Parts: sequence; C-alpha cells; structure tokens
Amino acid sequence: MNSAIDLMFWQVLVAYIFIIILLWIVRIKGIKREKEIMIATIRMTLQLILVGYLLVYIFENPHPIFTLLILFIMLAFATHNVFKRAKLELTKSLKQSITISMVVGITISLTFFIFLVLTLSPWYDPQFVIPIAGMIIGNSMTGITLGVNQLLHGMKTEKAEIEAALMLGATPKTAAKKITNQAFDAAMLPTINSMVGMGIIFLPGMMTGQILSGLSPITAVNYQIAIMLAIVGSVSLSVITFLHLGYKTFFNEKQQLL
Repeated sequence: MNSAIDLMFWQVLVAYIFIIILLWIVRIKGIKREKEIMIATIRMTLQLILVGYLLVYIFENPHPIFTLLILFIMLAFATHNVFKRAKLELTKSLKQSITISMVVGITISLTFFIFLVLTLSPWYDPQFVIPIAGMIIGNSMTGITLGVNQLLHGMKTEKAEIEAALMLGATPKTAAKKITNQAFDAAMLPTINSMVGMGIIFLPGMMTGQILSGLSPITAVNYQIAIMLAIVGSVSLSVITFLHLGYKTFFNEKQQLL
C-alpha cells in the first residue's frame, strides 16, 4: 500500500477556496451568514492546530492521567453543547439527567470497546482511545440533543393529552410513553441512516482516513464496523437513559404535570 500524502502548508491553504466560494454564494443570495462562516472557519483552524500539537505531545508521552483528562474535557464540552443547542430552556433537573445519561452511555460503550473489542494494552493508549472516544462522544451528543429537543417539544405541544391521560388514571410513564418513543426514534434516526448508506453512498471519515494513511481497506472496514457498532451502543444507551430520567422531571411527587 502507498504511504500517506503529507500535505504541505500551501496545499492546505488552497483548500480554503471552498470557504471563499461559500462566502460568495451567501453574499449573492443575500444571506447574512458571512460573519458566522468566518468565525467558524477561524475557530476550526485554530482549534485543530492546537489539538494537533497537543496530541503530538500526549502520543509521545502516554499517561493515564493525560488520557482521562482529555476524555473529561471532551465529555464536558459535549454536555455543554447539548445545553446550548436545546431549543427551550432546560431546568436544573433536566440538565442533571442529560449529564448522567451522557456519562453512563459513553462510559459503558467506550469501556466495552477498549477492553473487549480492541483489548488495548495499555488501556489508556491515547493514539486509540482519544480518536475513538471523540467519535463516540460526538455521535452521542447529537443523539441526546435530538432526544432533548423532541422531548421538550412533545411535552409542550401535547400537554392537554398528557393531562387527560393522567386524569383517567394513567401513570406519568404511560402518559408520556408516546412522546418518549418519538424522542428515541428521532434521536436514533441519524445514526441508523448513516449505517444504511455506509459503504455504498459514502465512506465514513475514520475508514477514509485509514485508507489514505496506507492501511488495507479490509482492515479499515473491520475497524469501521466495530466503531460504528460502538457508536450505536453509546447513542442508544445515552438516549434511553436520558428519556428514562428526563420525562420524570416534568411531573411532581403527586404525579401531576408541572
């Protein structure tokens, strides 16, 4: 297999032509997004450069504390992003439910993958743990965000239906079942769609990166299948944990809708 192509600075610089094209399109269309696009581009560039140098140091000096610290920071930022992307105001109890579900789902999935699938030695090898954790955390964040917004929307728009069910003797769990099921379906749909189109419609980022680095496509496929299954596990565990805890925050101790 050929080795990876080492991109020079000028080659990366040429790729920014696509940002110029995007800025030209939004200006022609009269869409006021130029500032956001520029900020996003600058942030992406600076963040990736910073992370690149940080990972070089961590890879050369592997230590469990460094790995765990990076994972904690990634998880904290992901949880914060879920809070920010909620379309309605979140209560303290709902934020706690989100945090717990993120920690539980991601920890179980990542631990299983590291110890039983990859059987890493040492377990904290940052070259494997950090990239894999990034994919798992990122997808879980997206799933939780969709689940949160769907739950909030459902509890608001179907308030009368829930109250009617409670008046007829239904428990909060039964009254909110339709909404929680819809929220779970909405949260899992992007992951399921990715699985359906993977390999035929598009090649996933991880697999593409491994192939570009010179790894055998068969080996890359094995890794991609394994990590995709880990992502499915993490998203499903995170979302179902959140929904199990989240719907309860809309009811008081007397099983009345708040």
